[in-house]
Amino acid sequence: MRDWLIHIKRGEYASLQSQIREALVSAILDRKLDRSEPIPSTRKMAKTLGVSRNTVVLAYQGLLDDGYLLAKERSGYFVSDKAIEDSVAKPRSPSQKPLLSNIGLDWAARVKLRPSVQENTNKPLDWQDYTYPFIYGQVDHSLFPLAEWRDCTRQALGKKWFGAWTNDTSAIDDPLLVEQIRRRILPRRGIMASDDEILVTMGAQNALFILTSLLCDKSTHITMEEPGYSDMRNIFELASNNVHLVPIDEKGVVPGAALNGTNIVYTTPSHQFPTTVTMPLERRMALLKKASEENFIIIEDDYEFETNYVNEPCPALKSLDDEGRVIYIGSLSKTLFPGLRLGFMVAPKAVIAEARALRRLMVRHPPTNNQRTAALFLSLGHHDTLIRRLHKAYRTRWEIMGKALEMHFPSSSRIPSFGGTSFWVKGPANLDTEKLAKAAAEKSILIETGRINFGVAPQPKNYFRLAFSSIDEKKIETGVKLLAEIMKTQL
Repeated sequence: MRDWLIHIKRGEYASLQSQIREALVSAILDRKLDRSEPIPSTRKMAKTLGVSRNTVVLAYQGLLDDGYLLAKERSGYFVSDKAIEDSVAKPRSPSQKPLLSNIGLDWAARVKLRPSVQENTNKPLDWQDYTYPFIYGQVDHSLFPLAEWRDCTRQALGKKWFGAWTNDTSAIDDPLLVEQIRRRILPRRGIMASDDEILVTMGAQNALFILTSLLCDKSTHITMEEPGYSDMRNIFELASNNVHLVPIDEKGVVPGAALNGTNIVYTTPSHQFPTTVTMPLERRMALLKKASEENFIIIEDDYEFETNYVNEPCPALKSLDDEGRVIYIGSLSKTLFPGLRLGFMVAPKAVIAEARALRRLMVRHPPTNNQRTAALFLSLGHHDTLIRRLHKAYRTRWEIMGKALEMHFPSSSRIPSFGGTSFWVKGPANLDTEKLAKAAAEKSILIETGRINFGVAPQPKNYFRLAFSSIDEKKIETGVKLLAEIMKTQL
């Protein structure tokens, strides 16, 4: 057997059987196997790779069933002629026109929307390789109930629910997931809604983009917090020429004259992004009153609604809204995992109907197998159990980081009264956190600079964010101390 044919990597996520199958399929499709010569027998392959013969037999049998291999009596296994024929690429006819990319089109002039020129937050994919990953929005895999999630996935993929996720549901969401959102998630925020007032989205980001597309044009006046969520600012600026940034105070966005004449106010009242300020009840009521007086609508982004483990949760703006002016955005990313890409929107049914129609044109709907798995996870109580586990772990880390910051960065941050998963830190005025982040990374410390959250020039460079959702509690104090030492060398 040729050395290049198969390389087994033990400890990989893929099983040995899957690795053998994948290697053989690749060799067949790449025409690296001669059809006239038998491939190694199961016994020889097993001995060469150092695996059990049963593992090889199962891999070969799967390839036989799928038509990649052909078994000849007394001769062994051969590559199927059909597999080779199906893999041969059809040559291009001389009369065919060349690809557009080869004729020198000026694509820069043709592209009408240029989101690539906007500045975005970049998160390194290798964040888990850092010793002190103070990175926001990632999960601690040790806290996630993998066995329970796997069981829900198994159930979702079983015969009972097979039609629930394999059928073409057009623009309709999984009814079980909608029910769980309506009955289990929203009541914790004081929100009552009917099924036709809820839309499942590809994460909260998808919901925000859909809303912007529906509600905004170039003349729409939009107001959002400063500092604020940079991705939302970028979305708004693609849609409108009138995006106004309003400074927040210790209670969040101020419902004053700065909101006069606006059409839309975007806010993160429960846990202001990124400062962690929580808007008190009286400010929420004042904002709703201002919305009524000025006839604007409010987009409430409740991105960390399940991570309040400090105080009794303040009612969502949506729950206090008597006029239907508030559109509520939620996400399952902070309690489950961001890669799931499941969020939801709660709005008057007329808005949901249009949002559903637009989503259908964009992505039809979020993957129904993911929807059903998440629905089962919620219905079986696993999500509630996970929240309790996260609250306990986050509370401990929140306390440790608060004490560490007070010791090593005195008076540089306020302890978030909501809880959440991060601290907003203000360094000395002459601190450049871009340089600090680079120096910290060399010491295996990962932090997020805060400059990008400011939209008004000049952007201050002395803010940064420390998150604790994905770092071991035993490493927090040491990491903060080491970061403080690095910062001293920067001043």
